[in-house]
Amino acid sequence: MSDKLTSNLEDYLEAIFFLEGEHRGARPKDISDRLGVKKASVTGALQTLSEKGLVHYSPYSSVSLTPEGFRLASKVVHRHKVLQEFLHSFLQLPEDVAEKNACRLEHHTEDVVLERLIEFIQFVQKCPRTGSDWLKAFTRRCREHGHCENCDACIEHCLKAFREGKGE
Repeated sequence: MSDKLTSNLEDYLEAIFFLEGEHRGARPKDISDRLGVKKASVTGALQTLSEKGLVHYSPYSSVSLTPEGFRLASKVVHRHKVLQEFLHSFLQLPEDVAEKNACRLEHHTEDVVLERLIEFIQFVQKCPRTGSDWLKAFTRRCREHGHCENCDACIEHCLKAFREGKGE
């Protein structure tokens, strides 16, 4: 993401983003609770983010994102949502596994990779050669923990469904 921020600082921006949305401000205690860190860690991170011009912070008051902080936090949130959705909806990973891994990946995925992933998702959703039938077949395969041993039979099934105008 940003070469100026560590993944921990990005997590703080993300937490503040959501807390501001829920409560019109983020208290250090709420940030501590949300991230599961000590209040002293929050204070240090907020001071760093304030020095970088990403948050408005003064001790004993609510924290808010600056316009630049909001821009960076929005990028982190967007990146997280795209990755979580891909892992859960496309790769059929359980929601908790998708969430945990999206948190890890969001900090290390380059913009060009995220853009290509979004293009791939859109392609799969819209292309008549893939689309919902393709995703349903993959979902079924994941559910059954098996794989298609007989591609010819699978292709015949898909062609029959296509000819009947039903999809899968």
